[in-house]
Amino acid sequence: MLGGFVTTSELALVVLSAFLHAIWSASIKGSRNPLGFNLLQLAPPVAAACLLPLWVPLGDVPRAVWWIAIGTGVSHGFYFYWLARALASGELSIVYPIARSAPAFLPLFAVLLLGESLSIRGALGIAVVVAGMWAVQADAGVVGWQRFRAPGAKFAWLTLLASIGYSLCDKAAMTRLNVAPWHSAIPPAVVYYMLLSVAGGVVFTPLALRHVPRAELAAVARSEWRNAFLAAAVSFASYGLILQALRSAPVSYVVAARQTSVLFAVAIGALRWRERPSRLRLLGALATVLGVALVAG
Repeated sequence: MLGGFVTTSELALVVLSAFLHAIWSASIKGSRNPLGFNLLQLAPPVAAACLLPLWVPLGDVPRAVWWIAIGTGVSHGFYFYWLARALASGELSIVYPIARSAPAFLPLFAVLLLGESLSIRGALGIAVVVAGMWAVQADAGVVGWQRFRAPGAKFAWLTLLASIGYSLCDKAAMTRLNVAPWHSAIPPAVVYYMLLSVAGGVVFTPLALRHVPRAELAAVARSEWRNAFLAAAVSFASYGLILQALRSAPVSYVVAARQTSVLFAVAIGALRWRERPSRLRLLGALATVLGVALVAG
């Protein structure tokens, strides 16, 4: 599907993924050391990846996908690093809308690199999602260009750059896996997730260890290992749903619809940190829902 809308089932997968992503982001924000927390999250998928050859004929993975996995691993490694740095130093209401702004820029790359096309209604839906996403996280005390100079904003923009990179890589990989012969009961999306976790871990680990002393990492492991492993499971479920949707749905629409995670993040912030959404945030939430409806067609 290139120029069409996402189906109802694809939209359901993406919205559920968005909900899980908001929970995952909140767990990182709530950690005493987001970098150390992300290091702990890598352990389960990397360990599972070591067992893949027992159940998956790795020859079924197309050669191009191996190369794409390296590219997405680099993007994911820096994504984990920059997101953790952003959440450690900045407020969620400043960091999240910047880091999750990929749909504002992704269609340009998708059209040029993946040959996708955008219908007028789909483009309008994406634009409304982006507008709503920014409004829902607007902070009355930080306006205009001050948002980009706020603590964590620099890392949030770098996180955005990384998310565009891995979204393009993942769409290319899942397109190839969707037509490749497959002889394992384990879905291709699961296998690909394990591969990108290993590749991302190779990039992220040395970056994180530069800022996380061994004693601090041990302390985070003792007090937060259960939360970290649960977050890893949530991340796996969230990303697996996205990869499943990317097998057939256009990447521009999928990434735009996933921005409903901003809505869930607002709700989590209100319940967990007693944040009080302004009228502008509520209007932005409604705009995001409308945008998703337009994308779904």
